Amino acid sequence: MIDWFSRVFPDLSQTFAVAYLLSPLHIATTIVIAWLVWKYSRVGGSFAKYLFPKEIYRHGSSWLDIKLAIFNTFFLATGAIAALVMLPWVTLQVHGYLVMLTGYDAVEDSIARAVFAGVVLFLAQDFCRYVNHFIHHKYKYLWPFHAVHHSAEVMTPITFLRAHPVYYALQVVLMSLLGGVVYGVVLFALVGNITATTVYVGVFIWNAYVFFGAHLRHSHIWLSYGRVLEHVLISPAQHQVHHSSDPKHHDKNFGEVLAIWDWMFGTLYVPRGKEDLTFGIANGKGERLPQPYPTLRDALIGPFEEVWEQVAAGTSFDLNKEATIKTKEAAQK
Repeated sequence: MIDWFSRVFPDLSQTFAVAYLLSPLHIATTIVIAWLVWKYSRVGGSFAKYLFPKEIYRHGSSWLDIKLAIFNTFFLATGAIAALVMLPWVTLQVHGYLVMLTGYDAVEDSIARAVFAGVVLFLAQDFCRYVNHFIHHKYKYLWPFHAVHHSAEVMTPITFLRAHPVYYALQVVLMSLLGGVVYGVVLFALVGNITATTVYVGVFIWNAYVFFGAHLRHSHIWLSYGRVLEHVLISPAQHQVHHSSDPKHHDKNFGEVLAIWDWMFGTLYVPRGKEDLTFGIANGKGERLPQPYPTLRDALIGPFEEVWEQVAAGTSFDLNKEATIKTKEAAQK
């Protein structure tokens, strides 16, 4: 079984947040892209001040990002272990059932099949991330756990890890269940054995996404891919729009790598040019709320308390997050 795990999942680098944040090559490409944006936009002052503005990196919100990043680095390590067990188990169950149902378990290996399978598996993973993100915005019992991320008042690349562990836990479950079903079907129908080629296709796509500015998604640097490409890929600018407190930006651009899911389900927002954005939690009118999670304790425990208040009030699960925001507004008055 362990041999099967290592063959099917030989690279877990994208699972660990540390690898994402601290990879020298990823950091280097991010700095190069930021320098090109700085030169093109003709912003005054030095590049160092442009890249690391004091008002952002010394902001209290940034310090909470760091605390949550440290906490989540350890949590994501345990999440990787869960994914390593759950995803292969679901894959094996689905594959075994299909073999039992059809009596067919032989597919001729080919590079073309392996590459195609890798693309399919990557699409399944990215769709799972979209679904997880979408439901955390749409259901008020889940929104408080994602609101921790959206409560960032300024953004730096470390804001990527400003998230509640429950958000990551549900993502592991989704990717294990839905991803496992897709893996099982692909294993049965396309490749017979998931080879290194299949896995590395997904790793290549992920790394290409990081190389082309993924670190800038959570930053003050506006990087747009243009209106045509932004119907296919989520640019850093589009994700910054997702964090905007402006009502016209609410519940837009849920995708992580691909914009096609947002395009398909009507949640895509493609900016026509650079927009001035304000970050943080806001109500339906765009009015900023006071910081709901000023401390690490508030960020980790606060969402559970908010959900308990909703449960005690007897409200239904399928209400939109706006109900939670109104409750918080009332409590702060």
